[in-house]
Amino acid sequence: MQLQPINSNLTLKDRVYARLRDAVSEMNIYQADADLRLDERTMAEQLNVSRTPLREALSRLENEGLIEIRARKGVFVVRKELDQILEMIVAWAALESMAARIATEVASANDLKELRKHALRHSESSAHADLSEYSDANIAFHQMILDMSGCALLSEMADGLFIHMHAVRRRALEENDRATRSVVDHLGIIEALEARDADRAAQLVREHTMRLHNHVRRVWNKFEIRRESEAV
Repeated sequence: MQLQPINSNLTLKDRVYARLRDAVSEMNIYQADADLRLDERTMAEQLNVSRTPLREALSRLENEGLIEIRARKGVFVVRKELDQILEMIVAWAALESMAARIATEVASANDLKELRKHALRHSESSAHADLSEYSDANIAFHQMILDMSGCALLSEMADGLFIHMHAVRRRALEENDRATRSVVDHLGIIEALEARDADRAAQLVREHTMRLHNHVRRVWNKFEIRRESEAV
């Protein structure tokens, strides 16, 4: 994890929290060799803050289930168990498919134009050499659909899943040429949205996310074994 210093004391607790949350979201926490331990001293030095606001921010992140503070062991980013990951993907599929359905009715022509522009602009970065860039663009695509629904509660509920879904998608995109398939799926979703076909848009979004679910269930079958070894 790399953190930029914070130079202003204005709303310091919130600034530290936001910076830490952003940094956790950028971690590839579902890679097999991911270093999930966070060092308080290093974080305080990078942020240029004392331990007090740092620990308050860490406590807030722990309450959100993003990190775990273990007595005499340190601070660790939470990595979900396989069954929890699968449940999160199902929940995301439900939220985003409903958002897509609503978006066919309320999204402006400019919203849809921007969504298509975003998808086309980043389609070339789906090549393995630019996979990190495409991973960020990929999750942004799904967030744009949620935002286009105009339903703040849907976006808020999805935001609670964002960090783990981002990390899950990032790892999965590297497997079985899923990035190429993702580009094809996105273009199909855009066409359904542009046609204002609510049933089709909802179906394509749901199927797209459930393909991720099926992939994780099939390919990540040794994930729980790794988790057990980490706990020893």
